[in-house]
Amino acid sequence: MTRSQLPPAFRHPYSFNPAYKKSVAYFSMEFAIDQALKTYSGGLGFLAGSHMRSAFDEQQNLIGIGVLWKYGYYDQGRGTDNAMAVQFREKMYSFLQDTGVRFTIILFGRPVWVQAFYLDPKHFNTVPMFFLTTDVDGNDTEGRSVSYRLYDADSALKVAQCMLLGLGGAKFLDQINYRPEVYHLNEAHAVSAAFHLYQTLGSVGAVREQMVFTTHTPEEAGNEKHDIGFLQKLGFFGGLSLDKVREITGMQDSIFNHSLAALRLSRKANGVSKLHGDVSRRMWGHYPDICEITHVTNAQNHIYWTDNQIEAARIAGDAPAIATRKKAMKAPLFNIVADQVGKLFDPTVLTLVWARRFAAYKRPDLITHDGERFRRLMNNRDYPLQVIWAGKPYPFDEGAVRTFNHLYYLSHLYPRMAVLTGHELALSKALKDGADLWLNTPIVPREASGTSGMTAAMNGAINISTNDGWICEFEKTSGPNQNAFIVPEAQKTGSPDHHDRDHLFRLLEEDVLPMYYERPNEWQALQLRSMNDVNAYFTSARMAREYYEKVY
Repeated sequence: MTRSQLPPAFRHPYSFNPAYKKSVAYFSMEFAIDQALKTYSGGLGFLAGSHMRSAFDEQQNLIGIGVLWKYGYYDQGRGTDNAMAVQFREKMYSFLQDTGVRFTIILFGRPVWVQAFYLDPKHFNTVPMFFLTTDVDGNDTEGRSVSYRLYDADSALKVAQCMLLGLGGAKFLDQINYRPEVYHLNEAHAVSAAFHLYQTLGSVGAVREQMVFTTHTPEEAGNEKHDIGFLQKLGFFGGLSLDKVREITGMQDSIFNHSLAALRLSRKANGVSKLHGDVSRRMWGHYPDICEITHVTNAQNHIYWTDNQIEAARIAGDAPAIATRKKAMKAPLFNIVADQVGKLFDPTVLTLVWARRFAAYKRPDLITHDGERFRRLMNNRDYPLQVIWAGKPYPFDEGAVRTFNHLYYLSHLYPRMAVLTGHELALSKALKDGADLWLNTPIVPREASGTSGMTAAMNGAINISTNDGWICEFEKTSGPNQNAFIVPEAQKTGSPDHHDRDHLFRLLEEDVLPMYYERPNEWQALQLRSMNDVNAYFTSARMAREYYEKVY
């Protein structure tokens, strides 16, 4: 067996497409593969999961490297007062196979055992995937806890988690005697792999030849930074001296910028939308010695996300059949609404959904900021509206949790407003199926890509959004080709909140609701155009191909 070939027990169940024979290991802190496997928090995981599925569909020579999170991200529920509750519960997976591979990496200045588990492609139609854990016999409590909670709030533990993925993932591949031609870092979490590669390959040039990097962060301040001495004490650099680290990364001060290191130690990098590629080149372009930054627009796996009947109607060009199926697709979502919050929603009423990670820049509660106008919107008898929110805040982000709770308590005033818990793959699918209108409200240009509106559109929902991320490449807002409702971009001066909120209300009151209720033929034609346009480009089959063509 050559080092470019996986051991027989872990090989792909197909012959490689000749266009995608180059071997790639894809490192990601999170993967949203299936509702049964809790190894993700939000959009980064949804994106990575779709990539693993489409790499399988396209018969690519790619594998996934992740972490087996004992408690997942967290389980989202409610306390006795209905405020959001955070539960960390051990997850058990009988379908993961112990590889038999155990090895140590240096964490906190001492050896910590790592064990690797294998996800067979036959379970969820993904490429071969490997998940690392430190929750193994031989480790003390601190060592075991590294793989307990995705994005642990403790800074030392979070860095150790990145080391588990990066140093541990690279060392795991050595343990199974496998040397891929490309090491793909999905975000900078795994950048410590570069220091392992440097010691193996012997030069920065050799590392760059094998490493590529995807950045998802459109603001320089949002990229991970730590004191370089703190990282050295934890063992982040795999035993390299600080002098050597400074030499190969070009970082001479006390702050280590993880993304900048990845940009200097990779052959090529990419943003995750056309706009994000432009933003990234402006953001990083003044730093010397970085690699080329291109873009590959994020996408989602069409096979996994799309309802078969609505897709058949789309292919047939049958807009009335889409409308009929869409109405039926609301039933499972409305059953969840009834179960969770005791409200009976009406399938004939326009249903607006906001569902993604709760974060300040995403502005989940934007349309509630004008309380009087929101009240009029929710109480309009001529044009009734149902609104659903869902999403997981970072469990220790008190501001985001307060926003979630505020929306829930506000919903008591409105029979057609619901705030749901448990936003994972299954609820996300039900929300996409049941939504007529998909609301997206990030501050431009702070959303690198965003993908939830893609899968909503695949299932007949219309996007209403600020013009950020992937939407810029999708939207057509006027004339016979209209496929979405877009908030015009605010001026650079002043707060965008008032501008964006007022335009959202205007779109809802003057365009969306009258079309839905008074001109159903126009709405159905809009649905069909939106579905056709999203399927033309925003499927992860295209994305998986582009990574080989543009990055690998």
